Amino acid sequence: MKKALIGLLALIGGLAILTLVAVAFLGLVIGLGQPGVPGDVVLQFDFEKGVVEALPDDPVAQVMLQGQTPVLDIVDALDRAATDRRVKAFVGRIGGGGIGLAHLQEIRDAVGRFRASGKRAIAFSETFGEFSAGNGGYYLATAFDEIWLQPSGDVAITGLMYESPFLRGTLEKLGVTPQMDQRYEYKNAMNLYTERAYTEPHRRAMQELMDSQFSQIVRGIAQGRKKTEDEVRALFDRGPFLGQEAIDAGLVDGLAYEDELYAKLRQEHGDDVDLLYLDKYLERAGSPHAKGTTIALVHAYGGVARGRGGYSPIDGSVTMGSDSVVEALRTAIDDDRVKAIVFRVDSPGGSYVASDTIWRETRRAKDAGKPLIVSMGNVAGSGGYFVAMHADKIVAQPGTITGSIGVLGGKMLTAGLWDKIGLSWDEVHTSRNAPMFSGTHPYDETSWERFQAFLDRVYADFTTKVADGRKLPIETVREVAKGRIWTGEDAKRLGLVDEVGGVDTALGLARAALSLDADEPIRVRVIPAKKSTFESLFAEKPDHRRAGVEALVRTAQALQPQVRLLGSILESRNAETLAMPETPPTP
Repeated sequence: MKKALIGLLALIGGLAILTLVAVAFLGLVIGLGQPGVPGDVVLQFDFEKGVVEALPDDPVAQVMLQGQTPVLDIVDALDRAATDRRVKAFVGRIGGGGIGLAHLQEIRDAVGRFRASGKRAIAFSETFGEFSAGNGGYYLATAFDEIWLQPSGDVAITGLMYESPFLRGTLEKLGVTPQMDQRYEYKNAMNLYTERAYTEPHRRAMQELMDSQFSQIVRGIAQGRKKTEDEVRALFDRGPFLGQEAIDAGLVDGLAYEDELYAKLRQEHGDDVDLLYLDKYLERAGSPHAKGTTIALVHAYGGVARGRGGYSPIDGSVTMGSDSVVEALRTAIDDDRVKAIVFRVDSPGGSYVASDTIWRETRRAKDAGKPLIVSMGNVAGSGGYFVAMHADKIVAQPGTITGSIGVLGGKMLTAGLWDKIGLSWDEVHTSRNAPMFSGTHPYDETSWERFQAFLDRVYADFTTKVADGRKLPIETVREVAKGRIWTGEDAKRLGLVDEVGGVDTALGLARAALSLDADEPIRVRVIPAKKSTFESLFAEKPDHRRAGVEALVRTAQALQPQVRLLGSILESRNAETLAMPETPPTP
């Protein structure tokens, strides 16, 4: 049986590598014969295929995430198209939700700049939610000049609702007891295991976060559809709207099938007009920031962990490895051609030590005299805020979830579970606190005191560094910390961020720090440089192993926890001391 399992895994791995090679080779062949941008073109993009913060430099990730476009590529393409006389219009195909609020706002801003150049942006939707909420998709659509809905579609704007699961009752039935603590009452990630419902601070934080995000959505829709905010709030109370009802309420401009919309565009722009997907346009037209003063763009996304970052093909998660981020920052710091750094952060946090390692490198950038501007994505909280807090300037979208300045930790006591299934444990140890991290031993008085000292040390370090980096009194920091999450809009009011906006705003701040004119050209250098699937698969590593072989090893490693599922669920130690509370779903 064991040999058969190993053989099966080897077969799956071999087929995966062959598939990667075939896809990479095909992409290379197609790329060699790639044409230019047509003389008259309408750009199009399908937002229902998904948007990601960035694509990991990993061949497995590039294949598995195929079809999903980095949000900043969408922004770059629209900014490039705004000044390209060949581009006549942009059509966005939009569905319900699935895109984080800050990413929606980043795209809305880019659509606004495209329209400001005098070009039309048209939104088409089969339906804004099909028996599901369509709040986010409709919010995005209202940034366009016109919204067209398929006759059978709906506009399912129903408002926001955030709900959270709690496992305390489940753990009690299993005989598992969480022994955890936090700093302070708003650091609520552990409540998943220790509570049966929201605590009062947890409920307050979630309610006020939701209210802030909902206000932003209402404001954007009101501006886009030329309504008052009270009118929009009333429409949310009435939704969802069926096709003709959406017309009558002024939510959409017309009902049409997609082919009818494109026939209309050809009548307006001529039968010779070509259609081109937004990502293909960017490949052919090039970046809007291709020459001039060099500003580095360094990405830091995913859960924070020590070592190198990676992509898990099992659950699709991305890890922000401290070694990888530090290496990229050092490259930017040591390159004399790089005059400033935009540090793009999208992370719910994780390891305190790894966060501190990255924080140190942001200090080195300032010591080197290079302006460091942080641009926050959907989430930059806890460890994600830790790595950002010493930047010269911090930019967040109004809907970015940030803050969560606090710490938590602990372990799961599993002795009750083992008793239920008849499994017994015994042990020997040398020192008094040797059982401290064991899931079969509760904390005693001494080890609990050591654990509390650790939490106190991390919280004091976090808040002190926030006060230093943000130039705030420590009393002010402690008042807005306590583990609480904020929207970017609220964080600006509290002094935790400097400006509301996206990468475009961050680049503007970098220009200002370098005393560059607003129209002076800049070159954005992504570090590390993006690689094609072919390059990622066959690039030589320092130890001369092929990336494809490494991908197979990582896939096999990722399968191991699934074989040991019970053990992974009941892991007694919690290394993610700077982890965010559970974040709400996309609108």
